[in-house]
Amino acid sequence: MRSFDDLIQQVQEKYLCNRCGGCVTFCKAINYGALEVDKEGYPRYKDKEACIECGICHMLCPENEELYDEVKQHTGWSEPAGNIVSSNILRAKDPDILERATDGGAVTGILKYLMETGQIDSAIVSRHIGLFNREPFLARSTDELISACGSHFDTSHGMVRYSEHYSTFTPSIQAMGELKNSEARRVAFVGTPCQVAALRKMQALGVVPSDTIQCVLGLFCSGNFAFDDDARKRLEDLGRFDWNEVKKVNIKDKMYLYMQDGTIHTLPLDELDFIMRPACRYCTDYTAEFADISFGGMGSDEGWTTVIARTRLGMDILNKAEGTALESYLASKRAAGSEDEKSRQRIMELRRNMRHRKYSKNLGDEQAQQDPEYQKMASELKHLEEKFQDAAPSPNEPASQTNINNTLNLILEKSSIKRENARKQRQELGTPASSHV
Repeated sequence: MRSFDDLIQQVQEKYLCNRCGGCVTFCKAINYGALEVDKEGYPRYKDKEACIECGICHMLCPENEELYDEVKQHTGWSEPAGNIVSSNILRAKDPDILERATDGGAVTGILKYLMETGQIDSAIVSRHIGLFNREPFLARSTDELISACGSHFDTSHGMVRYSEHYSTFTPSIQAMGELKNSEARRVAFVGTPCQVAALRKMQALGVVPSDTIQCVLGLFCSGNFAFDDDARKRLEDLGRFDWNEVKKVNIKDKMYLYMQDGTIHTLPLDELDFIMRPACRYCTDYTAEFADISFGGMGSDEGWTTVIARTRLGMDILNKAEGTALESYLASKRAAGSEDEKSRQRIMELRRNMRHRKYSKNLGDEQAQQDPEYQKMASELKHLEEKFQDAAPSPNEPASQTNINNTLNLILEKSSIKRENARKQRQELGTPASSHV
C-alpha cells in the first residue's frame, strides 16, 4: 500500500503537485489529522505518527492512475476531450450577476437557480479577499453566491497586501472540510480540472466529505499563476498598466485586464510562463473533462459563457435552467416579436428537448417512437415545421448557431494543444503522461 511518502517522491519532488488539497481534505475529514497544508499550499505531514498508511491520499491524487477507470465510467469520458452531450453559449439573466461576472455569469446563474429550486442548499465557490487573492468559500444563500461572483476587485482594497504572494488559484476543494460540521447536505462544487478529478476520485471511493456533493461544475483552465511583488511589477511593465487601476481580470486565450477607465490591457499567456505554477505546465486537462458541466469564456463574445454539458445530470440542469435563469446566445440574436421567430425558437427548443429525452432515457430510435412524451414533442415539431416552413432552421445553420459550433471546435483545438504541450513537458521531466489523458 502506497503512502504519503510516495506522494512526496512521485508528485511533489517532480513538481507535479497541483495543490488541489484532496489528500489533506480527506485526512482531516476522517479525523486522522496526519496531514496539513503549508503556507504555499502544498500538503505535508502534520503528525506523521497519526498516519495509518491507508493509501487513500495516494489514490485521490489527480496525478496517480488509481481510480481513473471508475471515474471514466461514471462520467462517460471519451476522446478527444471528455464526454460532450451538448454545447452552448449562455449568460445569466440576473442583472446583478451580469454586472459582477467575469464572462457571462452562467456558473453563478445556474447555482442561484439550483438553490432557489431547492436542488442544492449550498455551493463551494471562491471569493476575492484582495488583489489576485481568492479563498474557498461555502456559500449558503443566493446573496453569498452573487457576492462571490466574478473577478472584480473592491477598489477600497487598493493595493492592500494580504500576503507577500499573489495567486490566481483557489484551493476550493479544501472548503469541503467545512461540510462535516455544517448542515449542508446537497452541495454544488465549482473547481478547476485538477480539483474536479480529485473530487471524482473521492466519489469513486465513496469517502467523506464527497457524499454531499450533488453536482460538479468545472472551469476551463489554461493554467494558474503565482507571483510576488517583484513579478507583479514585471507584469506592470509588460502590460504597461498600473495594478491600482485594475477593475477585473480574466484569463482565456490571453490574460485580460479590465481597467477602471474602460480600457483593456492584454498579456499573451506565453509571456507569463515565468509566473505559471509548476504543476500547470504538466496538466493535460483544459476543460474539466470529468465535470457534469464545464464553463469558460474561450470562443464566446464578451459577456457570454461557453458551456458544455457532459453528463445526464448536467444536461438536465441546463435544459431546465435555460430560459429561466439563463439566456442563450442563439435566442438573443433573434428578434422575439414575430410569430415566425417564436415558432423558430420553439422548433429549436423541441429538437433540443427530444435529443435530451433520448439521451436521458437511453432510448434508441425505435424506442423513442414508442415513448409517449417523445411522440408528443415529435407531433408538435412536425406541425410547426409544416405550418411555418420558413421558420424552421434551414440546412445552412444561422450565424449564431455556426458561432456555437465554431466555439466548440476552438475549444477542442485548445484542449488538444494543451494536452500535447503537457506531454512534451512531461517527457522533458522524464514523467510519462497518465493513461487517462
